[in-house]
Amino acid sequence: MASNLRTRVREGWQQTLRGILEQARSLGPQAVLAFDLDSTLFDNRPRQARILREFGLAQAVEKLSACGPHHWDSGFDMRGAMLNCGLSSEEVDSHYEALRTFWLKRFFTSEYCVDDVALQGAAPFTHAVVATGAHLAYVTGRHEGMRPGTLECMRRNGLAVPGEGRVHLLMKPTEQENDDAFKRAAHARLGELGRLIAAFDNEPTHANDYLQRFPDAQVIHLATDHSGRPVVLLDSIVSVPHFSYE
Repeated sequence: MASNLRTRVREGWQQTLRGILEQARSLGPQAVLAFDLDSTLFDNRPRQARILREFGLAQAVEKLSACGPHHWDSGFDMRGAMLNCGLSSEEVDSHYEALRTFWLKRFFTSEYCVDDVALQGAAPFTHAVVATGAHLAYVTGRHEGMRPGTLECMRRNGLAVPGEGRVHLLMKPTEQENDDAFKRAAHARLGELGRLIAAFDNEPTHANDYLQRFPDAQVIHLATDHSGRPVVLLDSIVSVPHFSYE
């Protein structure tokens, strides 16, 4: 799944990031750069691990009560994380549905998203974008109910925060809205801000959508993890492991 996409990272990706900043500086406020949050700027494995630990404590599943971020090595594969924590396949099967319900009540909340940590280089890169004078638009599948926790997490991790310069945060109005549909609708809002020159996303579907809607933009795929849908990235999309380009 995610590991296969990591093989797309090629030498020279750092120069691609430097080139994007150079173009942003040349265009200033005419330029727009779009960033997803989860698994693009933020690593949400600490959030995932916290939920498993709390479930383990609540249900007396001792092995899960010691879950850490390193147990999540395959994106959103909860079964894999449970196995990595030491549960047998039979134990995973017996607890999975209850854990899934427990997870759904917590993952998409402000209270839990504050645990996220920034990817390597993500915070300084957002400030480098702001320094160019360009618009920085966070375009996320998170819903408006997660805005307070998202902003708190941005501040704690040192990212550029909406309200600083030309920084925007576009979120789904409701949790029920489809992520794919929301991001496609957000394309029009990005076009109203100026010229989209770059977009960053970990989901192949969303990265491909950006390139199809904005064929002149540089689309960057974060080779972290993703939802697991069998989608092939378009050839001109560049994969990067993180944002440290120096």
